[in-house]
Amino acid sequence: MQPSVMLKVWTKEFLGTVARLDPKFVALHCQEVGGKNYERSMKHVEHFVRLLMASEELRLFDKVRVYLDEDFSSVEKFTALGNFYFIHESVNDILIWDFQASNFVPVLGKEFHSGNIEDVPTKEKAKFPQEFFPELKWSRKGFLRTRWSLNGTVYDLVNIHLFHDASNFVAMESFPSVYSKNRRRALEYTLERFQNDKYESVPFFLFGDFNFRTDTQGVVKVVLSLGKKEFRHSNHQDVFVGADSQWLKGFDLELEPFKASIFEFPVSFPPSYPFEEEQNAKEDGTNGGTNDVEAGAGTRYMHTRCPSWCDRVLMSPIAKSIICQASDDYPLEYGVIGKNACMGDHKPVFLRFRMLMGAGVPAFRSGSKGPYITIDAKKSCPVNSSRGDIVSNTITRYIHIKHSDSPVRIFKETTV
Repeated sequence: MQPSVMLKVWTKEFLGTVARLDPKFVALHCQEVGGKNYERSMKHVEHFVRLLMASEELRLFDKVRVYLDEDFSSVEKFTALGNFYFIHESVNDILIWDFQASNFVPVLGKEFHSGNIEDVPTKEKAKFPQEFFPELKWSRKGFLRTRWSLNGTVYDLVNIHLFHDASNFVAMESFPSVYSKNRRRALEYTLERFQNDKYESVPFFLFGDFNFRTDTQGVVKVVLSLGKKEFRHSNHQDVFVGADSQWLKGFDLELEPFKASIFEFPVSFPPSYPFEEEQNAKEDGTNGGTNDVEAGAGTRYMHTRCPSWCDRVLMSPIAKSIICQASDDYPLEYGVIGKNACMGDHKPVFLRFRMLMGAGVPAFRSGSKGPYITIDAKKSCPVNSSRGDIVSNTITRYIHIKHSDSPVRIFKETTV
């Protein structure tokens, strides 16, 4: 499908989800900004930004921050990552971290940073070290981080893109495969960097294309045909998309080594990759050659790779403490965007939740010595972030000083 056609479909589905969820803070993380042929397709990125900014669904979001890493001439730094943040006009207490000055600054108006964004202080961007890349070949993999204070709750939002599987043959030789080991190494590097850098440790939400793959060696036992870039079952769509497709979740194992440091809400949606990219792709998974919309487009997997949950929303365990999970009027939701539409080979994944107000920084650096201050927001759920709305409420919180393992209550503060 041509980029101009894909953008319209993608934007329609994304904005439709925004309208349905009615959030007040939207965080959108994109990978491969400009597409795989970014040298020729960067012009479409500007059009995508214009489509979003002109939309009725985002009209009341008067505070915007956009970071687009588009300078492909800088091979050693180019990540092709794009972070979009939209804050509703009803949100008044919102700050963003300046990584150079090491302080928060107010978020006012709309700012767009594109092209070479190396000197933009309100983001941290890094490409993974070259020795991490398969065969030491540079590709567009890394992370882009921002830090926020929303109504007194501090957290990081991190866009990440990890390495893909280049060959089914290599992927099935063992588990974890060499590709899986490379992804694990890069994710460990990222988490350790956040833990040991000069900035205070805060709850983080890590979402992007992790390229996590199922255990190909285990799954291949039920596959009838396998090639370097071929993965085919005799009943391909029903087995991987149908009601019985959850059997595949038992082979989704790449997060297992990170259970102590990464949390994910239960996954009930089908694998997010690899969906057909062409609207009229043939039943054999090949390109039909036009851009005509065909019934069922966007609901079938290509016969190239084993369907996998590549796209995820992960978080640090402490981040759960700033999420209200007992909100009946605004329940947490974890799913895909464009379930029945052609969105490209990856389906966008979203997490909608309500965030606690005034939670401060409920995390501290491992190994640091007290005393330190934490704010316990108890069970009130007056605000949500990423996908949600703001509710006027009364909140009682206790401020503690912690020495070793025993918190001591100092005083109670109530605000309205």
